[in-house]
Amino acid sequence: MTVTRTGPLPTGSDASTYDVVVVGAGVVGCAVARTLARHPLRVALVEAANDVGDGTSKANTAILHTGFDATPGTLEARLVREGHRLLSAYAAEVGIPLEPLGALLVAWDERQQAALPRLAEKAERNGHRTTRLLSAVELRVREPHLGPGARAALEVPGEAVICPWTTTLAYATQAVRSGVDLHLNCRVEKVRQGDPYHRLVTRRGELRTRHLVNACGLHADAFDALLGREDFTVTPRRGQLLVFDKFARDLVRHILLPVPGPLGKGVLITPTVYGNVLLGPTAEDLEDKTATGTTAEGLAGLRERGGRILPALLDEEVTAVYAGLRAATGQEDYRIAAHPALRYVTVGGIRSTGLTASLAIAEHVRGLLADCGLDPGPERPLARIRMPNLGEASDRPYRDARLIAREPDFGSIVCHCERVTRGEIRSALASTIPPGGLDGLRRRTRARGGRCQGQDCGAEVRAMVEEYGEGAR
Repeated sequence: MTVTRTGPLPTGSDASTYDVVVVGAGVVGCAVARTLARHPLRVALVEAANDVGDGTSKANTAILHTGFDATPGTLEARLVREGHRLLSAYAAEVGIPLEPLGALLVAWDERQQAALPRLAEKAERNGHRTTRLLSAVELRVREPHLGPGARAALEVPGEAVICPWTTTLAYATQAVRSGVDLHLNCRVEKVRQGDPYHRLVTRRGELRTRHLVNACGLHADAFDALLGREDFTVTPRRGQLLVFDKFARDLVRHILLPVPGPLGKGVLITPTVYGNVLLGPTAEDLEDKTATGTTAEGLAGLRERGGRILPALLDEEVTAVYAGLRAATGQEDYRIAAHPALRYVTVGGIRSTGLTASLAIAEHVRGLLADCGLDPGPERPLARIRMPNLGEASDRPYRDARLIAREPDFGSIVCHCERVTRGEIRSALASTIPPGGLDGLRRRTRARGGRCQGQDCGAEVRAMVEEYGEGAR
C-alpha cells in the first residue's frame, strides 16, 4: 500500500502505470477506489488537496437519506435507495457513527399541509412505504419544542444522521490497505490521451492508466474538458450552516425537514452524531468554486427561519459556522456517464445525496468501466478495518475502562470540549492515512471542534502533531 503527499511520484513503467486512476478523493471517489480494490487491479486514487474528504464531502448536513423525495425513475432515486441499504450495513460493519432518528416534514401553512399526501405518494413510488401523516397533536407530542403554528407532518422512518468524515476515511483506508495507491497534493493538470494508456500530467509527476474515472466534484466539468468533453457546467451552490452547542440537543428528537417549495428544499434542523444541533443550509448559486466563507446575511437568515421552527434554539450558544459547496448542474439528477471510446467515466452532478448514494454509485461505476472495456477479474476480500468512534450514541474512548487499562493515554483528555484523548490523537497521527494538518486531525478525532474551537487545547494538539506527525508520515 502507498500513501504519498510530497515529492515526485514513483517512476518506472510499473510503478506509475495503473489499470484505473480515480481522480478526486471525496466520498464518491474513495468509494469507487474501495470497490475497485475488490479486484486484482492496479488502482490509484489521486487528489489535489493534502487529505481525503477535504472538499464538499467535509461540509454537508450529514444525513443518510432514504430517497423518499427523489424524482421517481431517476438514476439518483435508484442509487440513493440502494446506497441507504449498503451504507447502513457498512456503517455497522466498520464502526461509522450512525443514528436512525427518522425525519418529520413539518407543514406550517395550508399549502404545505396539502402537499404532504402528495409527498407520501411520491415516497411510495420510490419504494418507501412506511411514511405516515401526523396531526398537529401527534406532532406536538413527538416534538414538544416546535414553534407555534405547526399544522401537521409527514413521518419518514429510516432517515438517519451519520458521520461524513469517518465514512470517507473508512472507504479510503480500506482501499489503501487493500492495495490502492493514494497520491495527495497531486492535482492533474493535463491528460494526454492514448492507446492503450492515457498519461496524466500532475504537479508531482506523470501517471499512466488504461481507464480513468472523474470524481472531481465541483471541478468535474473542468476535468471533463481535459478530455474534450463539454457535457455540463458545474455551478457551485453554497450552503451555510450553524452548529449549536450540545446543550441544545434535548430540544429536538428527529430530523426536522421543511416541505419543499418552489425555491427548493429549504432549511432543516437536525441533531448530529457528535451531540450538536445543526441549522441550515442556505442555497446560493455562485461563480467562485472556492467561496466557502459564511456571510452575516446568510447566518441571520438561518437564525430567523430556525427561530420559527424551534424558538428555544436561538437561546443556545453557537459552537461553529461553516459553509459547503454543492455541485449543481442545472439537472435534477446525477451526471454519471461512460465514454467507451475514451475508456473514461464521468461521475458528476453529485449533490447532497452523494454521501448516502456513495457505495451504490461505486457499484454503478464499476459496471460502466466494464462497458469501457475493463475486465476487473475475480472478486477478493477487502482488508478488514474498524474505525475509531466519534459518535455520542456509543461509548467514546475516555469512558472505556478496559481500553484505558491497556493504554492509559486513552484516559488522558486533551480536548475537554469534545472529550478527545491523547490516545485518539496519537492513533490518528499514526494511522494508515494520517491527517494532512490540524483540520484533518479534527475530522478524525473531533479535537479542536468544540465550543472553544481549540482555544484551550490548541497548543497541546499542535505539539502532538509536531511530535508524532513526521514519524506517522
